[in-house]
Amino acid sequence: MHFRWLRDLCVAKSVTMGVRFYTLLPDSEPSVKVSFPLVRFQVPLLFVAIGFVVCGSSALVAGDPTHHRVLDADVRPDDVRLSEPKDLNGYFPFEVPESKEAWQQRRAELKQRVLVATGLFPMPEKTPLNAVIHGKVERDGFTVEKVYFESLPGHFVSGLLFRPEGEVTQKRPAVLSPHGHGGRQYDYGEAKMDELIKSGAELHRESGRFPKLARCAQLARMGCVTFIFDMLGYVDSQQISKDRAHGYAKHDAELEGRENYGFYSAQAEGRLHSILGLQTWNCIRSLDFLESLEDVDPARLAVTGGSGGGTQTILMGAIDDRHIVGFPNGMVSTSMQGGCTCENCSLLRIGTGNVELAALFAPRPQAMTAANDWTKEMMTKGYPQLRELYAMLGVAEDVYCEPMLQFPHNYNAVSRSVMYSWMNKYLDLGLEEPIQELDWKPLTPEEYTVWNDSHPAPKGGDVYERKLLQQLNERDLAVLSNHSPTGDRETQSYLATVRSAWQTLIGRELPKASEIKRTKVWKEPREQYIEFGDLITLTDKGEQLPVVSVYPKSDKWNKQVVLWVDGQGKSGMFPGGKPDPGLLKLVEAGFAVVAADLYGQGEFTSESDSLTENPTVKNPRPFAGYTYGYNDTVFARRVHDILSVTAWIRNDDHEPKSLHVLGVNGGGPLVAAARVIAGAKMDRVAIDTEGFRFEMLNDWRHVNFLPGAIKYGDLPTLLALSAPNSLWIGGEKSIPAIVTTAFYTLGNPDAVTMGSPNADSTAAAIDWIRQSR
Repeated sequence: MHFRWLRDLCVAKSVTMGVRFYTLLPDSEPSVKVSFPLVRFQVPLLFVAIGFVVCGSSALVAGDPTHHRVLDADVRPDDVRLSEPKDLNGYFPFEVPESKEAWQQRRAELKQRVLVATGLFPMPEKTPLNAVIHGKVERDGFTVEKVYFESLPGHFVSGLLFRPEGEVTQKRPAVLSPHGHGGRQYDYGEAKMDELIKSGAELHRESGRFPKLARCAQLARMGCVTFIFDMLGYVDSQQISKDRAHGYAKHDAELEGRENYGFYSAQAEGRLHSILGLQTWNCIRSLDFLESLEDVDPARLAVTGGSGGGTQTILMGAIDDRHIVGFPNGMVSTSMQGGCTCENCSLLRIGTGNVELAALFAPRPQAMTAANDWTKEMMTKGYPQLRELYAMLGVAEDVYCEPMLQFPHNYNAVSRSVMYSWMNKYLDLGLEEPIQELDWKPLTPEEYTVWNDSHPAPKGGDVYERKLLQQLNERDLAVLSNHSPTGDRETQSYLATVRSAWQTLIGRELPKASEIKRTKVWKEPREQYIEFGDLITLTDKGEQLPVVSVYPKSDKWNKQVVLWVDGQGKSGMFPGGKPDPGLLKLVEAGFAVVAADLYGQGEFTSESDSLTENPTVKNPRPFAGYTYGYNDTVFARRVHDILSVTAWIRNDDHEPKSLHVLGVNGGGPLVAAARVIAGAKMDRVAIDTEGFRFEMLNDWRHVNFLPGAIKYGDLPTLLALSAPNSLWIGGEKSIPAIVTTAFYTLGNPDAVTMGSPNADSTAAAIDWIRQSR
């Protein structure tokens, strides 16, 4: 006799409801013979006598008809997501894939993640730069010119262009230099120079005071055209202030409206518009500017920056294929990932980190240094993995990290010397080593200030910020066909693009059968059906769900299953503890019905600890990117759970022939998103939208918030992505136009059904599902 089911069932627990006696047959489910109430006492793990089993378990509480719990009232699922959310100070290791093919797939996924997160998927139209270069200044060995151009119409990027002196006889290599915090004019101060020179951190008293300009000057002396542009809020870039871009620390209700919203708002996050995204766009356009210069060789471009500029260098290496050399300094680390709002945005580092993002530059050559900061462990955590990857790609020597733990966080003269040597080698400059950084007379304010009477500074401020975000929204709508594509080809292109984007927003594929484990907890015969309580575990993710399944009695099962997704969890199938009339109708028709408590529902919570909004990291600055840059939202996690239950049902030993999904009482949007991933694995899907739109949300802490959902078509496009598979829609006044267009274009216009606006949506949806018989 096999006791596998019983082994999973029985645990030593306190019994409060009663004892049940079961008869056992080999490899069979137990059948209930006797049940009677008991006072509270402890029972043994297992007692067998004359063919009967007395089992004390959580089932005796959980199986109570009015509770439908799987676990004891004081027990939560064994789910890793119940731990504190990850923040920017977590641990971010890089595990090298086993093959080149696996890496190429991972690289493509991550490149898209970076593009989506920064608001650049699909890549927006590049409008004319209208670049202006003026105010040339000469120094020994190089010249400096002032630059401004429009990365977007009316939004200006400013900076300084360093060029080698002398007549141009051939095109020159070029280096883009995002500067990082402190601005391009960062000044150590005269009082610090003696100490810096004594330690070897800097070489020259005058030019060494301005380390970010020092690297530009030296690169120009080495023969490279070099452009250092202003990060938002620094020096001449004041349309968005420094406080707004880098010092945001307080919620601003005046910038939260559905129309007149600003950065950091739910509306901006829903469209993936962030300070980091705008700076990344400015960086791309700065490389466009360099590439457009007549004296620049577009085949020899490089990017280097330190600290916040190192973050920009990492991201440029991940998404831009034009430059052939990279030197991201001070930010490639398995530790702290960047503390500023300009270095974080929603979705960016979920499941990844800066070392792996830097790896996306491979096999192109890149180098960096490690200092006595968050990069100090690079030589044992991070750099070995980069070496392993580059070796697998056949270019082991094209990645390098030099330890300089005697220095704090920096891009000082010693670090710069490593960079000069790297550029010399891989830009094919042909200079004799070692390269010595030379002194020069610093620029005066008049020489380095871009704006003057002849070139007046553009206006900025809150009003400008609102207009800029509206412009970004219009830009994105245009590249996405304004969510209203015309013609079959345009519709198919739109659907393919937004489907790909939603896959990134959701961040999960349908699990494999081998990744799902079912633990049987209890079985209870009811008056009209048999009810099971199970735990479904997604083993590779450490996620666990309490699931209740209802089966018709005897041999009435029609081999079809309905997954009931409710905004209240599985209790929604049992209002007031009693089975919903629709549930009984499904069972009477021969359907098995399954419901789960998704993350944050039911058994994940308690009466004193109900989940009413997204958990956030312990950061005093109210910025969505600090949480959602490293963690999935509640909405995404619940979609993941639907996919896990879908995979379990689809791979069950009883081999159901069909799986239908019902999304009601707040569960509709979740099902719509899960259908994007599961596709035809869900046969008939009924969704009551209740008129919900992501654009309605004015708080990014809301449990239904999902970064990017507004940008990629909101709920109407989610519904459209069900095409051409069968779909019933309730809660809408009419079928959204994009849905009709999608089903028509994909050749199955009759597969979408509209529920009556005046009908009980749950009952109508169930009647529609029953038609599948």
